[in-house]
Amino acid sequence: MTEHPDPHQQHDVERDHLLSLVAERHLGVLVTHKRDGRAQLSNVAYCYARNGADGILRISVTVDRAKTANLRRDPRASFHVTTDDFWAYTVVEGTAVLTPVANEPDDATVDELVALFRAVQGEHPDWDEFRTAMVDEQRLVIRVPVEHVYGQTR
Repeated sequence: MTEHPDPHQQHDVERDHLLSLVAERHLGVLVTHKRDGRAQLSNVAYCYARNGADGILRISVTVDRAKTANLRRDPRASFHVTTDDFWAYTVVEGTAVLTPVANEPDDATVDELVALFRAVQGEHPDWDEFRTAMVDEQRLVIRVPVEHVYGQTR
């Protein structure tokens, strides 16, 4: 008798492979929706953290950016990451959640921005300066949970 692979297990392996590309990168393209329905694409730095089988993308933005306004109005987001040779890619889709705008250097949003910075760039030379800048720049975090993933593996 010939054994046939479990299609759910194959799907999980492919999903894991696609998400591994997201995990190993820190630059990608965030896609939001303009008021007229057309796509707004933004090159961004991000961090990805696994959360069980899926995960969450975190992106630092300022309150006055078009992507922030777009996601407040329509939280659907897509995120594209590619390999250096451009032939393999992953697209993550999810419903974005926006943190409150940083209000105090020691608030929860600034703590999350510190963690995001560490994940992408490592240690900052002056964390007090960084925390103050996050408030001054009116930064917040976009969180995009992985709800759907597709792409092209090698």
